[in-house]
Amino acid sequence: MSEGLLSGRTALVTGASRGIGAATALELARQGAHVILTARTAGGLEEVEEAIFAAGGSATIAPLDLAENDGISRLAEAISGRWAALDILVLNAATLGTLSAVPAIDFKEFAKVLTLNVTAQAAMLAAFDPMLKASDGARVIGVTSGVGRAARAYWGVYGASKAAFENLLLTYGEEVAHISKVRVGIIDPGATRTKMRARAFPGEDPATVKAPEVVAARIAALAVAGFETGHFERVAG
Repeated sequence: MSEGLLSGRTALVTGASRGIGAATALELARQGAHVILTARTAGGLEEVEEAIFAAGGSATIAPLDLAENDGISRLAEAISGRWAALDILVLNAATLGTLSAVPAIDFKEFAKVLTLNVTAQAAMLAAFDPMLKASDGARVIGVTSGVGRAARAYWGVYGASKAAFENLLLTYGEEVAHISKVRVGIIDPGATRTKMRARAFPGEDPATVKAPEVVAARIAALAVAGFETGHFERVAG
């Protein structure tokens, strides 16, 4: 595993304790990257780390609530103390919130969704900007949702947060495109077998939608092959 196409690269994956984040961490490690995994759930991170080690890969876990005031800056300080550059950043962590009509939105909950899905993502970009610019070819990949681009009834809270996330990420990409080798892209997993999906569609048969590993394979492929800033794709299946 250590001699893969991403050998010698350092990757950071948020929301890496389960679902798409966990599968992506495993796939990047399989390609040879040293993967830093972060999420709120330490137990889940440890399970993913053990799976990476068992497959011969290399990983470091960093349990963290991205919504904490100074958590992200502390994470960046710790990581920059061990690695000079960050080659791959996968911004996957997000929260769904409650599906509701716009007039019925709980604004306290809305604020919490925006804090994680937007504000924390801006903080991640700010904190890791120096390390990304220090790479000879950094890739930043944001995981979005189709409701960020096409409005859907009762999905206003999550959809608005993902629309803002995409704009924020691509704005950063435009800002650094001509002064660094950082490239920024967005991937829409589409219908995928995750806990968030099960919560949003409780009556759906999980076997009818694709596994997180399918999405992880595309993210890893982008990390290997590279892309131009502004790249967007929806994973088929």
